[in-house]
Amino acid sequence: MKVLITGGAGYIGSTIASACADAGITPVILDNLATGRQEYLSHRSAYHGDIADGPLIDRIFTEHPDLSAVIHCAALSTVPESTTAPVLYYRENLAGTIALTEHLLRNGCRRLLFASSAAVYGTTATTVTETDSLAPASPYARTKAGCEAFLHDTGAATGLAVIAMRYANPIGTDPLLRTGLQVDKPTHLLGRLISAAEEGTPFTLMGSDWPTRDGSGLRDFIHVWDLATAHVHALQRFDEATTESPFLALNISSGTGTTVRELAHAFQGATGHTIELNEAPARPGDVAGFTLDNTLAGHLLGWSPKLTVTQAIHHAMEWRPVRTRMLT
Repeated sequence: MKVLITGGAGYIGSTIASACADAGITPVILDNLATGRQEYLSHRSAYHGDIADGPLIDRIFTEHPDLSAVIHCAALSTVPESTTAPVLYYRENLAGTIALTEHLLRNGCRRLLFASSAAVYGTTATTVTETDSLAPASPYARTKAGCEAFLHDTGAATGLAVIAMRYANPIGTDPLLRTGLQVDKPTHLLGRLISAAEEGTPFTLMGSDWPTRDGSGLRDFIHVWDLATAHVHALQRFDEATTESPFLALNISSGTGTTVRELAHAFQGATGHTIELNEAPARPGDVAGFTLDNTLAGHLLGWSPKLTVTQAIHHAMEWRPVRTRMLT
């Protein structure tokens, strides 16, 4: 089997590519390297370009006529940035997905795994299933919900089969340290904890009066390798999973919830670092958080998460010196 991965040089896309390769699935990468790394392309069949570039998509399918599916990871994904640059996010995420889908259909592609997000829910519920209503709370989240709506309607009209993978919060890195997060100043929670530990600065807890067990936001953290292996299972069971409907949404999560404060304490316990915690108001677009029920993904894909938050912390810390060597 061979699969095209858009955004395959990014944090999540590159990890998925490694998981596919380990499972005997050949990844072909398309990335514009806006945030992805050139190093992740050197040992793979790869193309530097944009998902909206029709001639490039045509070329990829001409040179790889045996592509069985596409995993669409390419997107902008920072919530605060989306609130200040909504035009950028709607153009890159929604308009880009529409253009890409047109090119895929023209080339006969009928299987698409879409990297969606748990942010499409935006709910105050404690546990969320795929049947719960969508209420995205940020421009970023609304672009993901918009992509899902577009792909749902397109599938009904064209026969394109789509599995929307609603990601929880990915942390950690490839356990073999082949790829990992490359952002110098990451805005996600574990990255901010690592930065605080390395710089000896306080960690700012954004929001401390949420209706959760300790007042901090509740997040469903999933090891990025577990997330990647979910895509392998989805590729292997794609046709079976989409038999009843051409559009399927699945929660890809650990199935357990961890508060921000609990993550900070787990980080200190796993690494031995003592970090001062400061409290600040929540950011625009943030929500209290929730846990994703991953029962459906387990039933349809035969997949379940294997790695813990503590393992994700250890892997992320092991990645730091590797990342430093790559950048020097």
